[in-house]
Amino acid sequence: QVQLAESGGGLAQAGDSLRLSCAASTRTFSSYPMGWFRQAPGKERVIVAAISSHGFSKYYADSVKDRFTISRDNTKNTVYLQMNSLKPEDTAVYYCAASYTYGGPETVPNYWGQGTQVTVSS
Repeated sequence: QVQLAESGGGLAQAGDSLRLSCAASTRTFSSYPMGWFRQAPGKERVIVAAISSHGFSKYYADSVKDRFTISRDNTKNTVYLQMNSLKPEDTAVYYCAASYTYGGPETVPNYWGQGTQVTVSS
């Protein structure tokens, strides 16, 4: 069982930056590919970015490419999402997830965090 806890969400203005963190409570964190997903009001939860277990492979949704950066620190059992040039359409609840297998855009989440709200005003 993997427990995940996101932090770093909040209010931002368009053009601002935020960094989300997700701490994992497992000694085998380095074996899990990780992903960030988001769910906007009235919409389905979608993948934003994913990273392989050792960080060599990364995926970004087109909507965040060149603005968001996913990274991980396996010594701290933490995955990050650096979000730059935020837009109002980035407003959503952001969830981190641990997966058994890295699949780029098809990365399947097996464990979820509780989510953190990001609200971007224009």
